[in-house]
Amino acid sequence: MADASPDRPSTLGELRASGWVSRPVKQEVREHAVRKIAAGETLFDGVAGYEDTVMPQLENALLAGHDVIFLGERGQAKTRMIRSLTGLLDEWMPIIAGSEINDDPYHPVSRHARDLVTELGDDTPIAWVHRDARYGEKLATPDTSIADLIGEVDPIRVAEGRYLSDEMTLHYGLVPRTNRGIFAINELPDLAERIQVGMLNVLEERDVQIRGYKIRLPLDVMLLASANPEDYTNRGRIITPLKDRFGSQIRTHYPLDVGTEVDIMHQEAIRLDVEGGDGTIKVDVPGYLADVVATFSHLARASNQVNQRSGVSVRLSVSNYEALAANALRRGLRAGERSVVARVDDLGALAASSMGKIEIESIDEGRDGAIMENLIKGAVLTVFKDVVPPELTRAVVDAFEEGAIAHTGELMTSSELAAVIEDVDAMRAPVAVLTGGDESPPAVAAAVEFVLEGLHLSKRLNKDSSGASATYRGRT
Repeated sequence: MADASPDRPSTLGELRASGWVSRPVKQEVREHAVRKIAAGETLFDGVAGYEDTVMPQLENALLAGHDVIFLGERGQAKTRMIRSLTGLLDEWMPIIAGSEINDDPYHPVSRHARDLVTELGDDTPIAWVHRDARYGEKLATPDTSIADLIGEVDPIRVAEGRYLSDEMTLHYGLVPRTNRGIFAINELPDLAERIQVGMLNVLEERDVQIRGYKIRLPLDVMLLASANPEDYTNRGRIITPLKDRFGSQIRTHYPLDVGTEVDIMHQEAIRLDVEGGDGTIKVDVPGYLADVVATFSHLARASNQVNQRSGVSVRLSVSNYEALAANALRRGLRAGERSVVARVDDLGALAASSMGKIEIESIDEGRDGAIMENLIKGAVLTVFKDVVPPELTRAVVDAFEEGAIAHTGELMTSSELAAVIEDVDAMRAPVAVLTGGDESPPAVAAAVEFVLEGLHLSKRLNKDSSGASATYRGRT
């Protein structure tokens, strides 16, 4: 992403006259971080829940000029934070035109750049590279080679007649090509140990050596890495000398509270509103059901029936939120409704979006479904106790004890389900708390079903299920 804008110096002489000053990439990052921290700004947007835990450690690492390794389970925004650090680079950076490794115009290191400066002097052409092009990334795999990361002899250049001893026969790897930028290695333990050894010089001596060449490339690279905890990965480990060379190791974590998890769900989940020929079908997930989805993830992270070494990713919450909304949309489309609100009935869709993201640990075969169902029920009950005042449900229970019956189910329309409050007037108070005064049939129907299910899980109402339908009645 090079640029030769007429508004910027285009030769080495013009660059010197402009007063541009060369500085190491870590100093560049530090200066931008200082400005943001002093102004009370966040380093980057899109990462929630780390304000008091991870971010102070990351700020310290950047101010100290450290290379950083993020250690944490899957789905903890490690890669997102690493990629976002490009926002702390200058928007444009000058290089020697044609350089493969972003040569500093004042301190060229490649043979191409050195020869060009020697030949042309102040007339050496300058190109400008955008900060987004100064980021390199490699997902570590067992077949990753030194050639991928550091470089190799280019057989085509040899075939053109150059000697093997000629530096111009080199094909630079990803690390040299990210010179004067940020390079990241994801899932570092997956990198073969012999390849990890090849990274030692990059981190400590800040140079690379390619094959048997008597060549030293003093690189200016900020190196970051991500890894799952070593007690979980069975694919490899980070060798001690490499781990020792990272200046800071930062431990990430899952959201510490349900509210943060809900914020992330709203930020990441796609909207499912549908444009139809006769208008838009609006899909809404009420706040209490969003809390149920987030609470489900938190209960899974605390369950001894879920593999905690594997982790329960925030992606689980996002996928479940989308599956809940999708099932509500499907139900609304079949019922011909223009406004759809997710209901307890739709929570059954969480099974398909959860099973691939949770590793169930059970002695008995075939217990996965039952464990999932219990986690969902536990989440509903937890949220019900938090959001519905118990004094508002006593009259509801009394009405059912006196013979009231309520029918619910996926096949019932919102208007049919909302009519329950006409038969059980005591339902109006707890429903109003959940809807916030919204009296539309979809909102009321969702609240009615949530109250009924919450009372059933509290063992205050009986529930008879038959397929997609259910009947609630008193316990006497």
